[in-house]
Amino acid sequence: MEIRSVAVIGAGTMGRGIAQVFAQSGYETILIEVIPEQLQGAVAAIDRFLAKSVEKGKMTAEDKAATMARIHASGELASAAEADLVVEAISENVELKKRVFADLDSLCRPEVVLASNTSSIPITVLAAATRRPDKVIGMHFMNPVPLMVLVEIIRGLATSDETTQVVIDLSRKLGKIPVEVNDFPGFVSNRVLMPMINEAVYALFEGVATKEAIDQVMMLGMNHPMGPLALADLIGLDVCLAILEVLHRGLGDDKYRPCPLLRKYVDAGWLGRKSGRGFYHYAAGEEPPKKG
Repeated sequence: MEIRSVAVIGAGTMGRGIAQVFAQSGYETILIEVIPEQLQGAVAAIDRFLAKSVEKGKMTAEDKAATMARIHASGELASAAEADLVVEAISENVELKKRVFADLDSLCRPEVVLASNTSSIPITVLAAATRRPDKVIGMHFMNPVPLMVLVEIIRGLATSDETTQVVIDLSRKLGKIPVEVNDFPGFVSNRVLMPMINEAVYALFEGVATKEAIDQVMMLGMNHPMGPLALADLIGLDVCLAILEVLHRGLGDDKYRPCPLLRKYVDAGWLGRKSGRGFYHYAAGEEPPKKG
């Protein structure tokens, strides 16, 4: 099946990054978001990112204009009916995702592949909401999408070889490196990453060290590009909490139990960089320590 047009559902940080990468790679891209302000903000953010790329000489002004022309913003899920492939990138809520997949199944042509950018929810669960489980697959991009090369490819129980190959080939055409993993909660990336972030939060919660010290130890001692608390702020503390809850519920092991401090910050609306405050108070000018 030839992919010429793609619909991306959700215009948050991940959705807009995925839309940008597809559009830059020559695909007509429908970016769908029901919240008008978020949709407008996503298109503006893509434009700013590309403008910086032009300033740095990484792309021409003509390429920028062509990329933006391939992005078509829509507030209606029904717009996905025009696409050859759909990538869902909404919030990490299993019931909400299942409803969206059921709706897409009704809207889209039978041969259209439905992919999810979920960071933790098993693909088999989402596929069961459709009548095309053989055409449902995980396509988990990393943040920030335009810069990170990995895409985790996750087959559900019924995902076909043909669907898997289409998505692997497509990922390569985007300049990404696809890595196939099995369908377990959290896959590989977040099954390994989130316990580390959670343990860093516990270390802060228990007074083992300051947030700056925790981040510096992991950067300078373990050669991580940024500390785990700064990374949690970048990902979004609400996203981290949602992933940990999926891991805890799906695997039944208390080593995935979210730290109470993480829950408290999310309850307070301290979600990280996107809200201006998380473990670091960005709105007040506070920034995490940098490596070196």
